[in-house]
Amino acid sequence: MNTKRPLGALFLIAAAPAHAILITDTTDAAALASAITGSGITISNPQLNYDVTSPSGTFTGGGGIGFDSGIVLTTGSTSCVPGPNDQSSCSNEGAFSSLSFDFTSTTDQVFFNYVFASEEYNQFVNSSFNDLFQLNLNGTNIALLPGGAGVVSINNVNCLTNSTFYRNNNSGEANTPAECTNLGIDTQMDGLTTILTASANLLPGINHFEFFITDQGDTALDSAVFIKAGSFSGSSSVPEPASLALLGIGLAGLGVMRRGKTS
Repeated sequence: MNTKRPLGALFLIAAAPAHAILITDTTDAAALASAITGSGITISNPQLNYDVTSPSGTFTGGGGIGFDSGIVLTTGSTSCVPGPNDQSSCSNEGAFSSLSFDFTSTTDQVFFNYVFASEEYNQFVNSSFNDLFQLNLNGTNIALLPGGAGVVSINNVNCLTNSTFYRNNNSGEANTPAECTNLGIDTQMDGLTTILTASANLLPGINHFEFFITDQGDTALDSAVFIKAGSFSGSSSVPEPASLALLGIGLAGLGVMRRGKTS
């Protein structure tokens, strides 16, 4: 197993917001699926699979994330989600979590809003520790950036690559250019995507969906995905939806340190 050591990163901690994120742990797949189900969608056969400490929960007070409530899936523990970002790293054993279900849509389409976040940012950008997030619709990953810009991952969305879709939440680390401002978002996660919207046309009848998030390279440094409450819907909540669209978060107007990477 790889060993991991602190890198001496200096974090700039913003004052805690008045309404900090509050997570209620649950492994009840039906409750998680129900929390994100919106208009025009009927979900059945929900299943939660995981090998981590505390894989999932519902949350409120997520204004810093970009939406007030929803669900979260992690590659380690939900304990690494609430802020402020006052640890040099947050990490738990385990590798993946997955929420899957069958569903039908009255519109033959599906839309939902989400945010990907990780403790791998920024020091492990462009490394083999490229935690993987997928939105699998009938076996096909629809988590793709607009304009053919590729997948939603640490190596493809960060301060240096596709930075329009990235929000930085740490300072003083490798791969963090000076102009990549620490936004002081209320989460332990060192970086987050902007709010993204996934959309797709569906097959007739019953379709199958899976939110899947997993560590890559080792089991250290947690990642998480947040899905907005009620947004898994048959109609879009944003104009002109693309495969992934930037909604903006004030811009327009998914422990113990164990990484030094020695074999």
